Amino acid sequence: MFANYLIGLREGLEASLIVCILIAYLVKTGRRDKLLPVWAGITAAVVLSMAFGALLQYGSAQLGFEAQEALAGTLSIAAVCLVTWMVFWMRRTARHLRSDLHGKLDEAVALGTVALVTTAFLAVGREGLETALFIWSAVQATDDGVRPLIGAALGLLTAVLLGWLFYRGALRINLAGFFTWTGALLIVVAAGVLAHGVHDLQEAGWLPGPEDLAFDISGTVPPDSWYGTLLKGILNFQPDPTLLQVVVWVAYLVPTLYLFLRRPAAGTARPVAGAEADAGTGSGTGSGTDHPRQS
Repeated sequence: MFANYLIGLREGLEASLIVCILIAYLVKTGRRDKLLPVWAGITAAVVLSMAFGALLQYGSAQLGFEAQEALAGTLSIAAVCLVTWMVFWMRRTARHLRSDLHGKLDEAVALGTVALVTTAFLAVGREGLETALFIWSAVQATDDGVRPLIGAALGLLTAVLLGWLFYRGALRINLAGFFTWTGALLIVVAAGVLAHGVHDLQEAGWLPGPEDLAFDISGTVPPDSWYGTLLKGILNFQPDPTLLQVVVWVAYLVPTLYLFLRRPAAGTARPVAGAEADAGTGSGTGSGTDHPRQS
């Protein structure tokens, strides 16, 4: 449940910040009459994301066992690739996010209402589709009833609340630090999702070695125990993984986490100042950066 809460919080907050930047820019530049098309695009993106998640759940339930495992494994790997790309993308480009969105909005305003709707839809829709796919994959990996969905929903609601507080200027946190540490935690969660996706493909017969266990500590950490459930919910821990799962988990986690957490090269902008100042969504204590509050 915690892992899915983290997914909902992290991915939802990215979308909330984008919405915050779009709305604040139009308000501050005196173009309130353009808010309705922007909200229409945002609403359409949210509806599409929810429909995509429902389609994944309903469509997979209609398949046979092997087809379900193949689909779940393939989508899990795709979700991990998308989330990994987005985590690195956010760290690299967050410092330019506000100016990029402002430029796109200015172009859309010049082109007309349809362009405004499309710009808002694309800006939020990408985050929404990625979130729906990753949450679905993480829920399939935990196989823990409705609790993962509750965790994801609570994370999204928290993200919406934080986005509103940022907009009102009522909350100041170090966003760069927040995205760095939640990004690192998401990479750990993604490693578990990836390992589970490999297991699904082994069950489907697409990958070899479903019987070659790396170890089996089910007697020490029973899957139905409270601590076994906790480890599975947070880390997608499996007490009896296959050898291929362990190899893939290590091969993904170690280099990805190292590349994400390593210090930026000399001469590059510090991510703390850049992400907060240029995103226009708040700052760490004492940085003095403006908030996108309504003027």
